[in-house]
Amino acid sequence: MTQQELVEGFRSVATASVADAVDKVCGKRGYMDSTIKPRINEKRIVGPAATVLEAATDEFLPPQHALDLIDEAPEGSVIVIAIQGGEADVAVWGGLMTAGAFANGHAGAVLDGGVRDLAEIRRDYDFPVFARSVSPGTTLGRYKTVASQVPVQVGDVIVHPGDLIVADIDGVVVVPQAQAAEVLAMAREIDERELEQAKLIVAEKSLRKGLAKYGRI
Repeated sequence: MTQQELVEGFRSVATASVADAVDKVCGKRGYMDSTIKPRINEKRIVGPAATVLEAATDEFLPPQHALDLIDEAPEGSVIVIAIQGGEADVAVWGGLMTAGAFANGHAGAVLDGGVRDLAEIRRDYDFPVFARSVSPGTTLGRYKTVASQVPVQVGDVIVHPGDLIVADIDGVVVVPQAQAAEVLAMAREIDERELEQAKLIVAEKSLRKGLAKYGRI
């Protein structure tokens, strides 16, 4: 299955089903912390991760790795920015970076830090950004980018470049690239089973009967 086929497939399955499928197939948690949530709109994003790592500094440096990656990553990428040593209460993303990501056709951004310029991003780009916080503060003199397209940790989840990011109002799930096809097949199976279960519950007017037959809640 090609990457584009995988992306299209994950667009049509529930994010909760993807999270459950990662649990089953990969044997580990794939969903990010609940504080990383949509800050601009409620658009769903699906795409391969393009990663950036930031670290604390007192130097006044631009986020060069992120700026370069926005221009160089393949169209449809999800820009994932992680903070070495934990979360940062500053904006690691703003209006100008959004303009670049929008111009290059990227799918969205996922941040282990803050986003700013919300009014501008909503008004001019309607670009989906999932972030830990909203902050007017700059990274200049506080954080710098140190690497791109390397494995990064966001909360308790490791993101490798090329892993598929599936995110909507339910949260953000990371699907390991090597197991994406198997996770998609499992997620589709979960969706189908839940649809049948929901129909039975409504028809029988009994949640217990649905649980008894399908064993899922």
